[in-house]
Amino acid sequence: MATSSISLEPLQNYTACDVSDALLKLKVPHAGFIPDLIAYVPPPSRLLVGPASTALFVSKDTSSADPSLPASNIPAGAHWVDLIPAGTILLQSQPRGQRNAVLGGIMAARLNHLDVRAVITHGRIRDVRELKDIGLPVFALGTSTVGQGLSSKCQALNVPITISDVTVSPGDIVVADPENGVVVIPRGRLAEVLDLLPKSAAADERVMEAVKGGMAVSEAFATFR
Repeated sequence: MATSSISLEPLQNYTACDVSDALLKLKVPHAGFIPDLIAYVPPPSRLLVGPASTALFVSKDTSSADPSLPASNIPAGAHWVDLIPAGTILLQSQPRGQRNAVLGGIMAARLNHLDVRAVITHGRIRDVRELKDIGLPVFALGTSTVGQGLSSKCQALNVPITISDVTVSPGDIVVADPENGVVVIPRGRLAEVLDLLPKSAAADERVMEAVKGGMAVSEAFATFR
């Protein structure tokens, strides 16, 4: 899985909102924002940044020969959770409307042991108390009492997935902000984002100072942005 060689450290100086502002200027669809995620296990730091790995889940009734899906790349007899690369932030894509979870305590314990940095589940999780005890950061849309076996199966790993109309490819950069949400930077746009962030954030600071001092927003925007 390809990852960017550009240092991610400068991103720690900003918020997910700052990153989305930069992506909006670059006309990245939806400014990279994945909506409605809840930080069930927040990261210990203000911001968690890392390269994406992906897991595409489908209905158990889906034929593995479905031409609309990537071919399964999970070896026979292997479990998907054992194949997630260390140092990545795992994004799971679950079909809309499924009631079962695709992440629980056992899976999180294994991912934590493998040094996966966090899990972003665009679907449901369970065993929330166990997840908190394990400490692996987890963002998800909701919870369930039911395990994966009800209706989900993992079709493929480290393939492009689309969640809330945001396409995520392995190696894209995930910015997980427990206060503001999750944003994905296409890895090919990272250098542009890092170039824009200092100027954009500085302009916003000047606007904020001016507005606090009594300036109209329209005037502050015209002056500093």
